[in-house]
Amino acid sequence: MDIFRLIQDIRKHLNLSFDEVDRWFDKNKATLNHRPSNGGWTIQQILEHVYLTNFYLLILIEKGSKKAMRNYLDLDLNLEIKKYSFNKKRFEKVGEYGAFEWIRPEHMEPKGELNLNEIRSLISQQYHQCLNYLDLMKNGEGLLCKTTMTVNGLGKINVYEYIYFLSLHAQRHVTQMKNNELETIKN
Repeated sequence: MDIFRLIQDIRKHLNLSFDEVDRWFDKNKATLNHRPSNGGWTIQQILEHVYLTNFYLLILIEKGSKKAMRNYLDLDLNLEIKKYSFNKKRFEKVGEYGAFEWIRPEHMEPKGELNLNEIRSLISQQYHQCLNYLDLMKNGEGLLCKTTMTVNGLGKINVYEYIYFLSLHAQRHVTQMKNNELETIKN
């Protein structure tokens, strides 16, 4: 496994996902506040949900990265890199809106307590946090800690895969926001 290529690919995916998310903050108020006919979230609520989900995922990513860096002292990183195979296909559904039932915890539901500028700033900070973790674990150390991810039965995933999951989650909601905007245009 070329771990450097994996880190580069995750960095690229993060960049594309977060750039796409950021563009939604520039939409007009009518688009941002349109409630879809299915009773779902407005785009502003979706953006807040992305921030909240990132917040909680980043807690796990931070803990995982610290543990991975500690494990570096006791585990054979080169052996872990040789054994590792990234199963991208296993993760693809996470980025597809509506691909499977996703029951999110209540603490990840938007409450309308933050304004759009605050959400945008926080999501930008989260993007930079992800990049910092990739820089910290630049030699493959992220393979040295696995944490269980229950969403879509992913099971034990390493820190890099958690960061990729975070990026895919944002991508999933970009599709949802596009659907909302299309409905706005039709009405």
